[in-house]
Order: sequence, then C-alpha cells, then structure tokens
Amino acid sequence: MPYVIDHLERAGIKDEQIRFIAALGAHGAHSASDFRKKLGDEVLERFPVYNHNPFSSCTYLGKTSNGTPVSINSEVMACDLKIGIGCITPHAFSGFGGGGKIILPGVAHIDTIAYNHGQLIKANPGCIGLGRIEGNVVRLDIEEAARMAGLDVKIDAVLNLRGEITDLFVGDPILEHKAGVVLAKEIYATDPVNNMDIVVVNAYTKSSECVIAPYIGAASLKEEGGDLVIIANEPAGQVVHYLFGEFGRRKDGEEPPAPPLSSRVSRCILLSPIKDIVGVSCFKGLPSIIWCKTWNEVLALLTKKWFDKANVAVYPDATMQYIPSN
Repeated sequence: MPYVIDHLERAGIKDEQIRFIAALGAHGAHSASDFRKKLGDEVLERFPVYNHNPFSSCTYLGKTSNGTPVSINSEVMACDLKIGIGCITPHAFSGFGGGGKIILPGVAHIDTIAYNHGQLIKANPGCIGLGRIEGNVVRLDIEEAARMAGLDVKIDAVLNLRGEITDLFVGDPILEHKAGVVLAKEIYATDPVNNMDIVVVNAYTKSSECVIAPYIGAASLKEEGGDLVIIANEPAGQVVHYLFGEFGRRKDGEEPPAPPLSSRVSRCILLSPIKDIVGVSCFKGLPSIIWCKTWNEVLALLTKKWFDKANVAVYPDATMQYIPSN
C-alpha cells in the first residue's frame, strides 16, 4: 500500500482526493479493526475508508452483452482514477479471483451480483468451476462490467499457502489477470487422489469461507462413501453473505445457497473451536454435521469406525488448491 500512495503523491494527487473502498461484494461490512489489519494505521489516519453497500448508492451503467444489469458503487464511479488491489486465487464461479472481480461483484449492486452469480450460471450450466477460465461466461461477464465501470489499473498478488506475496501483476485489469492466471494455475494446481476412505480438508487461508473447502475433497472419497473432515479455525465465525446466506428460519439470501455436497460424503465432521451454526448453513443436503472442538475428538470418531485400515488424503489448504479439469 505505501508504494501506491507514494506514486499518487509523486503525481501531485493530494490526500483529500484519495479514498479507499472495500470491495466486499455481497459479504458483510468490515470494522475499523478489520481495516487496520488490512491497510495499516497510517492509511486509516490519513484517508477515509468506506465499506461498499450493495443495497444502495449505486450508479446504473447499462447491461452487459449477457444481460447483466450493471450498477456500480456511486463513490467509485465519481472517481477519475480507479485502482483495484487484490489477489489471484482459485474461485468456484469465476475460475480465479482477481482482475475485474474487484468491480463485479466487489463494488456492484446486489441485483448485479445476483444476476451474474445466479441467472447467468443457470443459463450456462457447466461453464464454471475452480480454475476454469476458458469458456467461463461468468468471468467474461465480469470483465465486461469492469470495462463499463472504467477500472483503470489492477494490482493482483499471487500468494503462497502462508499468505505471502510471491508475485505481483500490475496493469490493464484484463491483461494483467490473464498473465497472472498462467502462474496461478501452476502454483495452485493439485494432483487428484481417488477412492479414499477419509479426506481431510483444511480451510486455512480462507477460514471464514470454509464452504469452499469440501468440494475439492468430496470428489476424492470412494464412490460408496467415506468421511469428510473439514478444519475451520475461525474465531470470528463464517463470513456474512447477503446473496447465499441464511437470515432466519424463514429467510435465505437473494439466491439459493451452494449446491449440496457429493453423495460420497457419508459423514461430515467439522473441526472448529467455535460453533457457527448459521455460518455453515450452506452445507445443505447433508443428514448432519458432526461438530468437534479438538483434533482428539475427530481422531476418536475416525478410529472407532476405521481402526488403522483407512486410506486417507489431506488437503493442507482446500480453499486455495484446485484440481485441473484436464
């Protein structure tokens, strides 16, 4: 962040001309504490930092060629220079995060997000998936929306499994992303394992989005069924998601939650020191979730069923890894 601010200063841009907007999409708002962790004390003491509100104060720009009604944060649209800062990691809908995703869903209206993440996917079945870029209509729609919004520059990091930056890609939002994905595919690709009795998936980097982790692991279980263990150590609980989350026994989000897990999951064991019932409501279709607070509890359950005869696979960060489709 200091490098970006320094370049703006050297270009003659004053502090009062700069603002930061958290591209939250349909996720819940950040607190000042969250912003300090993300941006540092100096940024919060010098500049206004805003949460994106997906329900109001958005400017309508028209429709994409796929019919998505594009409404973008009005504060973003009022700026002459738009710089996005993010990272490139596997994503279930857009193939990889980064690039124009900072605009859609990042600072888009909930109706825009709902169309891109809902109707568009329904109209183009099979076009999405972790690591899938080619023919991904959702990604193409995102890129078109980013052009419509006038995103000037995108800075995208590629991270290792410790969350450290290994490479940076900077420039045109679509071109830099295309270059970054080439490296990201190599870094995050994981060789598949099959016919496992037990699969352990760790939601490490994105522990507040543990819903991502099971899908890579469930496919590795044997066809007749096995045990899926999800590790999600997130004291703050799972992220609020206004599009897919639950908001009462009678009210879900704007779109249906994630598809149910594979029928190969006989038992879903969730290791989490903090029990967040609403946060994991997205695991629909499961007969039950077995909650454990310690690894010893998990081990006792597995040992009782399998003794020492199980074939086991472990994904150290199933929120960052993906299995290439070809």
